[in-house]
Amino acid sequence: MSVSRRGVMKGGAAGAVSIALAGSLDTIFQTSAEAAGEAYGYGPLVPDPKGVLDLPRGFSYKVISAQGDALPGGGQVPGKHDGMATFPGSRPGNVRLVRNHEQTNKGIKPVAPEALVYDPAAYGGTTTVELGRHNEVVAQTVSIAGTSTNCAGGRTPWGTWLTCEETEGFAGQTKSHGWVFEVDPVGRRTRPVPLTGLGRFSHEAVAVDPHTHTAYLTEDASGPFGLFYRFRPRAHRGDYHCYLQGGLLEAMQVRGLEDLSLVDEPGARFRCRWVKVPDPSAATESTRRQFDTITRSQKLEGAWWARGKAYFVASFARTASGAARDHAGQVWKYDPRTDTIELELIFKAGGRFDGPDNITVSPYGGGVILAEDGDGEQYLVGATRRGEPFAFARNAFNDSEMAGVTFSPDGRTLYANRQEPGVTFAITGPWARLRD
Repeated sequence: MSVSRRGVMKGGAAGAVSIALAGSLDTIFQTSAEAAGEAYGYGPLVPDPKGVLDLPRGFSYKVISAQGDALPGGGQVPGKHDGMATFPGSRPGNVRLVRNHEQTNKGIKPVAPEALVYDPAAYGGTTTVELGRHNEVVAQTVSIAGTSTNCAGGRTPWGTWLTCEETEGFAGQTKSHGWVFEVDPVGRRTRPVPLTGLGRFSHEAVAVDPHTHTAYLTEDASGPFGLFYRFRPRAHRGDYHCYLQGGLLEAMQVRGLEDLSLVDEPGARFRCRWVKVPDPSAATESTRRQFDTITRSQKLEGAWWARGKAYFVASFARTASGAARDHAGQVWKYDPRTDTIELELIFKAGGRFDGPDNITVSPYGGGVILAEDGDGEQYLVGATRRGEPFAFARNAFNDSEMAGVTFSPDGRTLYANRQEPGVTFAITGPWARLRD
């Protein structure tokens, strides 16, 4: 099944978002270094005299939380900042950030009450930062600890954060790892209990359908490559306890397509079938190894829900690592109404940017901003509603990846992380000045 990706883009803000996905990101990843970021977006980047973060004229950043900062309750802010989401704060105008820390069994160990610790041997977890109207830190605490390699995750429709462990275990662990945990931004209902129904594997990200509460999950793994899953909860009511009650975990299969890297035509569409995972707990064998024939992909990464569809990203595929074909990134979308996946775009090698990872929808111009985790310099890259690419920010400090891009609920601030050494930025400026 194949349709023109341009032919399905229609009207309104939702249509603008799709145009950004289908028409801009492929341009971004094929744009020359000389052309990008000059004629569109917010203009060229201005070198930061502090050598931390280059931004366009008129924009500024504030370091709101950094690895090693002292925490009021004891301990320090852990490192390896990664996935993140925003939630309303305790007062009007305040914002809460829930932030992942992709540490395994080394680094700054999160210090938390025993009631919030899953495995004392693990160094991952999340921190919750509450910010005031001027992005000043009002409160900062470890919100779950004893988890491992917390990479990405996803926001639920009922206002919690799903933090995902990108591991299947490590030496010295006292409990099994490779789970998803739910974090309450307020902190009252967080329990260090794995959501076992969502499976035990090398989780990356999750996107949740707000109507059915079905969760779509990506797996970043090799030997063999990872899968794209869906979890259908047993409970029909979506709330904090929804996923604790279990459900059905299934893996996506496209008949005749065993590797998503074989698809290189944007607009190519395929009908899916879903195969039950025999043992979601992976007690004796990894979930991805429980199938003779299934559809796989190298480097399945970010996922998010928009326009009634689940979008998911493959950062790259390399034949040298066992992939069927090479590419510098794909964005796919799954439509639950038609039970089909469609290739929105494919990223070509040789451009200024590569390695799409975390992506957020911008409230300005209907475009997107993505965090790059590629080779060389690392950027936050934006796109206008007309599909024109621009470099919005550059990590001027080192070549560590950018991550966790997310806007405040009012759209006035963009929050983003530099992973190492871990820093969270609050970026403000003349957002309405966007040139498209």
